[in-house]
This record gives sequence, structure tokens and C-alpha cells, in this order.
Amino acid sequence: MPGTLLVSVRFHDGRYHGVGDWPPAPARLFQALVAGAARGDALGASERAALSWLETLAPPVIAAPTARDGQGFKNFVPNNDLDAVGGDPRRIGEIRAPKAIKPHLFDAAAPFLYAWHDAVDDAGADHARGICSIADRLYQLGRGVDMAWARAEIVEAAEIEPRLAQAGGAVFRPHQGGAGKSLLCPQKGSLASLEARFGKNRERIITDRKGRTVQQLFSQPPKPRFRNVSYDSPPVRKLFDLHDPSEGKAEPAFAPWSLARAVCLVERLRDKAATRLRKQLAANEGVIDRVLVGRDATEADKIQRVRIIPLPSIGFAHADHAIRRVLIEIPPDCPIPADDIAWSFSGLDVITDTGTGEIKSILSPADDESMFRHYGIGEKREARLWRTVTPAALPHGAARHHQRGEQKNAAARLREEGKAVTAVRQALRHAGIAAPVETIRVQREPFTRHGERAESFATPPRFTRERLWHVEIAFKDPVRGPLVIGDGRYLGLGLMAAEKDAPRDTMIFALPSGPKIAVTERTAFLRAVRRALMALSRDAKGDVPRLFSGHEADGAPAGSGRHEHIFLAAADLDADGGLDTLLVAAPWVCDHSVHPNQHDRALFDRIVGALAVVRAGRLGIIHLTPDAAPSLNRLIGPSRVWESDTPYRPARHAGRGKEPTEALLRDVSAECQRRGLPAPMPELLEHVTGPKDGIAARLRLRFAVAVEGPIMLGRDSHHGGGLFVASE
Repeated sequence: MPGTLLVSVRFHDGRYHGVGDWPPAPARLFQALVAGAARGDALGASERAALSWLETLAPPVIAAPTARDGQGFKNFVPNNDLDAVGGDPRRIGEIRAPKAIKPHLFDAAAPFLYAWHDAVDDAGADHARGICSIADRLYQLGRGVDMAWARAEIVEAAEIEPRLAQAGGAVFRPHQGGAGKSLLCPQKGSLASLEARFGKNRERIITDRKGRTVQQLFSQPPKPRFRNVSYDSPPVRKLFDLHDPSEGKAEPAFAPWSLARAVCLVERLRDKAATRLRKQLAANEGVIDRVLVGRDATEADKIQRVRIIPLPSIGFAHADHAIRRVLIEIPPDCPIPADDIAWSFSGLDVITDTGTGEIKSILSPADDESMFRHYGIGEKREARLWRTVTPAALPHGAARHHQRGEQKNAAARLREEGKAVTAVRQALRHAGIAAPVETIRVQREPFTRHGERAESFATPPRFTRERLWHVEIAFKDPVRGPLVIGDGRYLGLGLMAAEKDAPRDTMIFALPSGPKIAVTERTAFLRAVRRALMALSRDAKGDVPRLFSGHEADGAPAGSGRHEHIFLAAADLDADGGLDTLLVAAPWVCDHSVHPNQHDRALFDRIVGALAVVRAGRLGIIHLTPDAAPSLNRLIGPSRVWESDTPYRPARHAGRGKEPTEALLRDVSAECQRRGLPAPMPELLEHVTGPKDGIAARLRLRFAVAVEGPIMLGRDSHHGGGLFVASE
């Protein structure tokens, strides 16, 4: 069986100053081996053969010690632009440029391990022994100040995993899926490129003589050839069940914990586990407080902190959302061994009757991880749309301001939600989630029937009800869970569930903020949008689906009497006379009596999601961007009160000689009921009677319960008319 080539590297000072990679990339190690093997500009034949063999191997597995960022500082160095000061060396201090230096700090006694699995067969044995000899000559790794030494050996395949685990840090493995961090690795031709770079470095400054003219020319040496390889170092995850420890049961039953008391559960588990660890690891009390409790933790400690994530029971319509499972997520850089942390939680009693001392519930290791799929945990469980199960705790600046009995108008609500949307973006950045966001939606109500309103999770004074928001985030591309955001992410708040099979059925785009399209050009703009969508949806035969054209295959208008094609609207939400928002809605969103099939839902998501540019003739070329602003909430709600943004035109003629006001109110009520909406209490704000008794009106609709939008009603609702916006 082939053996494994294992290179161990130790640093003299426990500091690594290399920029742009952690752990030190295999390409760094390869360069250090080349530098150690060379004598001046010469490599021996055996060394060259060994290094040429090494560059052809698959990327190694890397084990690195736990590290944290050191204090950064700047060195000021000349920037090779002496001509800027007239070529006078005495003025070199005027052209100094800052060079940022921020080392990684780690235990100098802990080794870095690079393991090439199953690389040493009969043909490669001599080359592997050559690498072992070269490793003895390594003297630095990274920058020149990073003094190091190495030892290489050939080990049996069965020994390598225990050796990697014994190293005690994070293990980074090459990942085919492209996730994780990217590290440079040697490839065929890397050695030759390094030799070429070394040679060109000696000729960077060339004297060019042309007659009496003498010029010195500077040229950059060629870059070495390496390849980017994705390395993944996932956290260790331990799942526990909340069990009822009562005796006499064949199988222990769950002991559900109330969803709204998630913070209390996490605090109890955290404090009990920390107490248990302190008794066994007294010398590490400060480390335990930082990475488990969060006491005295700094910004550098965040990547090392343990997360305690209660997992509510979700996934089907009647799930009660009670907490029956707890996930302990241990980051790869955690300074406390994962097994020790898992031990500290295993068997914890969660609820104790203070009167009798009876244990009501106990934490025990779980075997069933099926709940993970609802939270996007695991391979191929990424999702694009995420919704909070426990609300996110946003900063005080994003808190709601509400006095008892106060009724907010639409402008005040929009301002509050705008601050919350901005805070959600910051929360994503703080949680290390860099995926591009398409839309963000915030609200107080839960997204599921058995969820809890945001204020139910308040635990003053830390998490007041005004800071808590339920959040929906649509990412541009699918991301993997678990996703936990906000200030309470270490206490069970801000947990998001993956909506894996949820194609988009309403999309809102922001229009350019430069020269705006006038409101009077709304109809022309929407015609151009429809043409763009029809062009995107046209198949190889030139046919356009009815969903986007509104016509049958033979060209006749769709005659089913139902709303089976898209609704378009353009709004001027800031009331400056220019259109700022485009809304594209699927027919089943605006007419709840329409039941879509999976093909139409997927088609809408794919085509409308690809809409980026609208060529609108004399209006110009308009670039669209998905809108994550609070306008999303104003157009989609939910709200009990909705007001006209564009005029409503009745679906049916009132009839000659009839009172138009009463007919108009009856018509809009009937239109709501035909669309599957609750019966509203309509109020006429103003109306205009046109030719042939045509009516255009502005209305206010009051519903008994909060209604989801978008709401687009009336005869021309497919073309931008009858758009209502939330006003309460």
C-alpha cells in the first residue's frame, strides 16, 4: 500500500507574517523547499528530480495550530520611485509608502503538518526520500523574518489521521466543490517558473546605451506558476436531544422547550457547560470564558467562539416549533479540543425543580440528524431564500420607536424598516456571510403559522422588544447553513431556516438613480419591460410562453377568463415625479385563485431572475438591480391598510345613469373577492370620470387582518394600473 509523505514545520517565534493566506499555502512550502535545496542558482540533479515529482502530486491535507490575529502595524519603505524626487537619494524619505504588517500568532511548539496521502509508491520512493533530505535544509517559511525548520517522513496510511488529530488545531482538506478558502498549490511547471523568476530577478535593471544616451530600464520578473485550490475546514458539529429522564420508558421521550425561551435555554446550557469545563481545565479558565461564555472576548476571538444553536422542530405545516434539539458548533480554530467541549455538554440537566431537586430534562447525544436539512446544514443543502425562526437582535439604531396607542404613517414605518434593512446587511458582515444579497425583508410577524412574534423573545434589558425583527433574505446564489445573524447569534437568536424549494414569485428592481423615467412614461417603460421578458423567454422555435405573452400558441389572447400572465408595475415611492421601482409579479401572487404548476413557477423564477437590462427605445438603456430596500415592505406588506399608488379602473362598467361612487366601491370589493383576498372596507379618496363614462379612482382599502401584497387590481392591473401600497 502506498505511504504518505508528511512534512512537519515548526516556527521559531510562533508568528507568521505571510500576507493573504492562512494556513501557509503549499506553494509557500514548495518555495521554501526550493530555497533550502538550492546552492546559489544551482539545484542538484537529485533535488531537481525530487521537487519535480512533488509538484505533480495532488494537493496535500494541512493541519495548522490554533491562531489569532496579532497587533497590526505599518512599516514605511521606499516605493522605488526615485524619479519623483529628481533622482536624489537624499530625498528618499519623501517617497516612503506604508506597508501593513499583521502577523498570525500561535503556539510555537505546535507543528504545521502537510500530508500528501498515498503519494509514495515504489516509483516515487526515491523522490520522497529526496524531499525528506531537502526538508532538513528549510530555514524559513513566509517572509524573511519567519524563521522555521522542517522534518519530512514517510508514514503508513493508517497513521496519518491520528497524527493530524494529535496536532490539535484545524485540519484543512482540498475541497472539490469550490467552497472554503483558496490556497496556492504547486503544479507541473512550478519549479521551472521559480527558476525563471530567479534568473529574471537578477536582470531587473538593464542599462541601455544608444550613442551618448544611457538609460536604465526596470522590468518586473514573471510570476511563478501555481494553481488555486479550495480548502475546506468545517467546524465540528455535535447534536444533542432534550430528553425526559423519567424511568420506566422503553425509549426516552423528548422534553420540548418553548421556542420563545430560546435565550434562557442557551444561557443555562452555556453556564453549566462552562462550570464543568473549569473544574477539569482550571488552567484554561480565561480561554473558557472567552470562547464559550464570551466574557472579555475581543474581535479576534469571534472566529474561535463556540455557538450553541437550539433547533426548533420545523419542516411541515403542523410542526409546533418547540425546541427538542441543540446543536453545538465548534470552530476549527477553537483553542479547546472539540471532544472536551462535547463532553462538557453531554448529560447536562437542563431544568431542575427547585422545590424537589428533580431533573426534568437532560441533554444526550443525538443519532437522528434529519432536522439539519431544514437549516441548510450539510452537503448539497444550500438555499437561496432564508427566513428567521427566532428573530434577529439588531443594534439599537435599528430599533422600532412606538408609543402605546400611536399609529405610524407609511413614511415613518418606511424609515424604520430602512434602518433595519441596513442593520441586517451589517449583521451579515459581522457573521462572516459575504454572499451577495438580492432582497431583504423585515417584519414583526413570524413567517410560519406556529412561529412566535418577534417581541415574544424579548429578554430585557439586553434584548428589548424594539430591537427584534423577523428577517427574510434572498441571496443571489445558494448559501449553506447554519445561518445565525444579529447581536444574539451566540444565544439562539437570529436562527434562519432554509426555504430550499421556494422559487421567487415576486421580484422588485431598483431603477437607476440618475436621470429618472418620468411618471408620465410609465406605460412606455412597462411595455419595454414586457418585451424584454418575452425575448428572454422565447424558445428555440421562437414561441413565447403564455405566462409572459398573455397569448395562446396561435397568437390569440388568452381566453380562459383567469389571470394567467405576469403583472407589471412601476412606482414612484419617493414622490419626486420619477419612477424608482419596478415590480414583476407572477399571476398566482396577485390572483390567489390561480394554482401554478412547478414548471410555471420555475420558469418565472428563471426568466425574471435573468432580467438585468431593459432597452426602452427613446427612454434609453435601463440597468436594473434587485431591490433590497424597504420599498419591498411597502409593496409586499403585510398591512391592514392599502392605498392606491396608480389609479384603479373598474373591472366592469357601472352602467349608464348609475351612481359611479357606489358602483366603484362594489366593484373593488368584488374584485378583491375574485382574487382570493378578504372583503375590504373600501374608501373613495378621489375619482375622475373620463370618456364613455370611464372611471379612474384613488382608493383606500381596509382589511380586518393584515394582508400580504402585492395588490394589483382592476382592468389594467397587468400593465401597471391598480397598484396599492401599504400605508399602515
